[in-house]
Amino acid sequence: MALSSRRKVLAIVLAGGEGKRLMPLTADRAKPAVPFAGIYRLIDFALSNVVNSGYLQVVVLTQYKSHSLDRHVTQTWRMSTMLGNYVTPVPAQQRVGKHWYLGSADAIYQSLNLLRDDKPDFVVVVGADHVYRMDFHQMLKSHVDSGAACTVAAIRQPIELADQFGVIDVHPDDPGRIRDFLEKPTDPVGLPDSPGEVLASMGNYVFDADALVDAVTRDATEIGSKHDMGGDIVPSFVRRQRAGVYDFKDNDVPGSNDRDRDYWRDVGTLGSYYAAHMDVVSPLPVFNLYNFSWPIFTSYGPQPPVKLVQGHEGQVPSADEAVLSPGVVVTGGHVRRSVLSPAVRVDAGAEVTGSVLMNGVRVGAGAVVRNAIIDKNVAVPPGAELGVDQEADRARGFLVEDGLTVLGKDQVFPG
Repeated sequence: MALSSRRKVLAIVLAGGEGKRLMPLTADRAKPAVPFAGIYRLIDFALSNVVNSGYLQVVVLTQYKSHSLDRHVTQTWRMSTMLGNYVTPVPAQQRVGKHWYLGSADAIYQSLNLLRDDKPDFVVVVGADHVYRMDFHQMLKSHVDSGAACTVAAIRQPIELADQFGVIDVHPDDPGRIRDFLEKPTDPVGLPDSPGEVLASMGNYVFDADALVDAVTRDATEIGSKHDMGGDIVPSFVRRQRAGVYDFKDNDVPGSNDRDRDYWRDVGTLGSYYAAHMDVVSPLPVFNLYNFSWPIFTSYGPQPPVKLVQGHEGQVPSADEAVLSPGVVVTGGHVRRSVLSPAVRVDAGAEVTGSVLMNGVRVGAGAVVRNAIIDKNVAVPPGAELGVDQEADRARGFLVEDGLTVLGKDQVFPG
């Protein structure tokens, strides 16, 4: 079956994640609304991939602490309605009973009215909490060519890491078809063309629309089901030999290079979230924010340009391997290997190293901040030290995890 331009595609972004492992960054917001790389939210990467792929009818399924996420989507992701294009958040509505979403599959089941209204031929389902670039049109073409009813995007991982995630076992004679899902296997079989690698699911799927409707409807009444897309829906297609796999290495995003072509980062923990920021600030970044052929869209308000000025006693400011967002002012301070979000202030003599500072953070004169994640509106007092002595940080009530000191939104720095 050829992929005609008249074929209708609906994109569903699963953005209801609670993000417990990212606390305290998710104490006041949903996981997809967590800021990233200064001016973005995590959901901007999923939505940018979808719209850059040419799919302009998008629903965002939300649930936990969704206010800031809803506000960001409605204010940022506005499209002309003349051709029926839209990006719209859809909250849990208890359409099928007095319960909220029981899982990602149940979220789609409770939102089947969207499919009935739009009548798509295909549905692209993506997660909202990963950092990567991907052309879903290429995946959809592969899906159509394969004849599968369900296609799972997968990324290659070293076989020695297979016991850390679910593995997609493919048919040796037909590596585009899924033979089985293996949950954290200890004795996996490598890929036919690369025995030292296995395929791990990326949490992105393409479905024939009618097959998806049928699958989530049947799953809704399955006793013992966790109503999960990866754990229940995809295995149901595998059992009926209707599931295919799309190898992420075959995805060629415009403007990508050999260094960043296969980049995909799960930022579900504070350690991985921090590591992804360090990927961005490195001199030769493995994730390139400056690919204008496949832009990451967002908005950050009416912020003025970045400003670096001398301190009141002539201290010369410096910034190296740093991402400085609009509205940042460094007054005689020093910033290295860090990401500063809009409206951050670094005062005279202050040092910020290996850290992520979100909107409105103020680092007082002479303060030292190292290996820290600081959420919005925190004021680090003049002369204070953060991330220098982790035991002292714990004694002050700060979270210390994965070698990082983490302060939540509006957290008060004790005197």
